[in-house]
Amino acid sequence: MRIGWLAGPATAAAIVMLAACGSSGGGGTNTSAPAGGSGSSSSAPAASSSVIVKIKKTGAGTVLTNAAGFTLYTFQADKGSTSVCYGACAQFWPPVIGTAQMAAGQKINGHFGTTTRKDGKVQVTFNGHPLYTYAGDTQPGQTSGNGINQDGGIWNVIAAAGGAGTVSAPSSSPSSGSSVGGYGY
Repeated sequence: MRIGWLAGPATAAAIVMLAACGSSGGGGTNTSAPAGGSGSSSSAPAASSSVIVKIKKTGAGTVLTNAAGFTLYTFQADKGSTSVCYGACAQFWPPVIGTAQMAAGQKINGHFGTTTRKDGKVQVTFNGHPLYTYAGDTQPGQTSGNGINQDGGIWNVIAAAGGAGTVSAPSSSPSSGSSVGGYGY
């Protein structure tokens, strides 16, 4: 007996997301291990790579992206600069690993920093908020994760203020206004 299997668009998207979970670079996030990494555990955080951040116009407005053009997100459930996204959450929302710098010629109102995850990896923050990509964004410029309520909180893009090439920082609480991503800028 032959069993057929049909995959609709939602199933295909889930397969793409799961495939992205198997690589450390899901959603175009720069998560490469440092050269000479042996995989052994130590108490010191591993050296981190540089992540180039860009400002890009998308369907959700002008947002921050990684160098490959994949949208960066914040998670309202994070506790300050401490990420609460691990396990299955981090498979769908890969943390941006490394240290960040803006692409040449672009500037933002705010600052990048880092936070150390439970596994010792260094995650990029923007004004104290950990940054992530979304495995559901399969092409640069997509913002399909914006506003999703998943894993105990809302996921938001970091939207530009006024489109003048600068980006404002996310607030620590959602806004009731009509701004992109629920953050009041």
